[in-house]
Amino acid sequence: MTHLLISHGITVSMACGLAGLLFAVLLIRFIVASPAGNARMQEIAGAIQEGAKAYLNRQIAAISGIAVLIFAVLWVFRDLPTAAGFAIGAVCSLIAGYVGMRIAVLANVRTTEAARHSEFAAMRVAFNGGAVTGLLVVGLALISVGGYYFTARHFLGEQQAVMTLVGLALGASLISVFARLGGGIYTKAADVGADLVGKIESNLDEDDPRNPATIADNVGDNVGDCAGMAADVFETYAVSLIGAVLVGFLLTSGSAAAIVFPFLLCGVAVFGAIAGVLLVNFLKVSPTRSLQAGVLLSAVFSAVAFWPLTHALFPEGLSITGIGVKSATDLYCAALVGLVMTYVVLLITNYYTSTHFSPVRRIAQSSETGHATNIITGLSVGHHATALPVGFIGIAILLSFYFAGLYGIAIAVMAMLSLSGIIISLDAFGPITDNAGGIAVMSGLDKSVRDVTDQLDAVGNTMKAVTKGYAIASAGLAALVLFGSYVEELKMALEHSGREELATGLLWKLLGGSHANIHSALEFSLQEPRVIIGLFIGGLLPFIFTAYSMDAVSEAAGAVVKEVRRQLTARPGILTGTQIPEYGTCVDIVTKAALKQMILPALLPVLFVILVAWLLGPVVLGGVLVGSIVTGLFVGIAMTSSGGAWDNAKKYIEEGHHGGKGSPAHAAAVTGDTVGDPYKDTAGPAINPMIKVVNIVAILIIPIFF
Repeated sequence: MTHLLISHGITVSMACGLAGLLFAVLLIRFIVASPAGNARMQEIAGAIQEGAKAYLNRQIAAISGIAVLIFAVLWVFRDLPTAAGFAIGAVCSLIAGYVGMRIAVLANVRTTEAARHSEFAAMRVAFNGGAVTGLLVVGLALISVGGYYFTARHFLGEQQAVMTLVGLALGASLISVFARLGGGIYTKAADVGADLVGKIESNLDEDDPRNPATIADNVGDNVGDCAGMAADVFETYAVSLIGAVLVGFLLTSGSAAAIVFPFLLCGVAVFGAIAGVLLVNFLKVSPTRSLQAGVLLSAVFSAVAFWPLTHALFPEGLSITGIGVKSATDLYCAALVGLVMTYVVLLITNYYTSTHFSPVRRIAQSSETGHATNIITGLSVGHHATALPVGFIGIAILLSFYFAGLYGIAIAVMAMLSLSGIIISLDAFGPITDNAGGIAVMSGLDKSVRDVTDQLDAVGNTMKAVTKGYAIASAGLAALVLFGSYVEELKMALEHSGREELATGLLWKLLGGSHANIHSALEFSLQEPRVIIGLFIGGLLPFIFTAYSMDAVSEAAGAVVKEVRRQLTARPGILTGTQIPEYGTCVDIVTKAALKQMILPALLPVLFVILVAWLLGPVVLGGVLVGSIVTGLFVGIAMTSSGGAWDNAKKYIEEGHHGGKGSPAHAAAVTGDTVGDPYKDTAGPAINPMIKVVNIVAILIIPIFF
């Protein structure tokens, strides 16, 4: 049995990924077969679909030029297999985002139609639309990473195949940053512009068809929250899988079982995700309880299945460098830590962003005393929301390291991400229900339909925050694994070179800095000034990155505000319903702004790493990696939690609390939600792929600079 799992494990994991894709096809058939509403609803859905499709086509064209340049650089300075891996990772990341968006725009109008009949029917359609994205991401990742590794191993050998996987990781990560930033800038520029003029200045309701930015706003939900998130989680999943394979190879003397294990964990968990999706489809309880039950079932299924798998693969344990032999039970416990961590993050984020708990209600209550107190309380909630996740991340690192060292942390990360199939279903559920509500309003349907979609949207906001918290927490652990890979690969490269002293960067040499003994320098001691310098630079990076991201949203939103004001002034019949707004103009403005503004922040982490490596050397660069992980984790969790809480505080007031719609408290809550939009949907979630880009580029340039 052990021999069969080792020799055919990659193939089995790819077959599991294919099973996930086939189940996704069944869900697509269910969605397409659902009623799509009347002609007006289909017309609006078509406009949203065309806008989203046009944006993604232009985004792909814009990214392709940069991708071709990076492909050429990798081919010249590394090798063709690494460059080919980069191309595969980039293409699969784009496919995940594009297909995820296409399914979302098919599901949104059908969710609206289902909401005319019952909340459960609407939830079912929206969730299945999200489940397609979740299963697509997992299936694509397993097939692309497994297929590339299987092929490369055949032609290049084990070691070279593992080392060139980093190229695939870079392709997935870099495209994910572009997708997250471009989509995030688009959706939040449109959303902020629509809210500032439509709600605050003109007293229009959410998604009022008289608002010229309303189509752009609904398009943004798809290109940001669906396409961007799909590319993001594909990247997280694929990169973490590659990191686990790399650590397994470096720390276990190339043990085949250690390399196959992460693939099999993910493959088995696909069926847990399918079981969770089926449960949500048939469990008739509240949406929140139903979605949580789906995640719980998926986690329990995986926990049960991992036990026999681990013991079959490691009947005599695993020998890990510097630690000794670890039993199959130790490795299983490391995986169990990751599964438990997933549910812990879900519960914590749900507490800080759901309308049912005190943090969101405190923001709503503070809105009674004005805009400033709403903002202050929202920021406070975000800062509070970092404590418990980071504390549990620390516990997870401690336990998984105890069980199996750095390889144990890698296995915990993979167990955590093995639940991506069901977790991503929760995230895509949110924008689908949001769009469904917009279609209901613009189609002139009964208010009861919007009430149903609003209730689902509030749950969706919480689920989006949960998914972002999950992605950022797993990114922190995955980046730690990548940092360990950087250290181990750097040691291996320097030992093979036969040097006794570590090379330093250009600037360090010009300042008269001395060389260091290889072994002492690579301990990355806090007594070493170069490590401290790197920590400061790395800690700075997430702040600079998010600053540029927020600037981009502000500039693009300002252009939308000016355009909406221009249309309402030049064509007063828009507000009376006698003239139709020029929706396409706003769509075009945010499209151009998003594509232009995403370039600099997306390339920033790559430039940081290359400059630090060239000027300051590998020790400083190691500090940069750790610094970016630490501050990125805090900034990402704080931003996404604040944004989700602000959004739901507004919805809580709109349900009739603290004066309801049109009250001073509601106006303050709209301001808070507007500030929170780029927090939760642009800058905050983009930190996740950013910190992994930093670590991956550092690994890739080792043979180039050092």
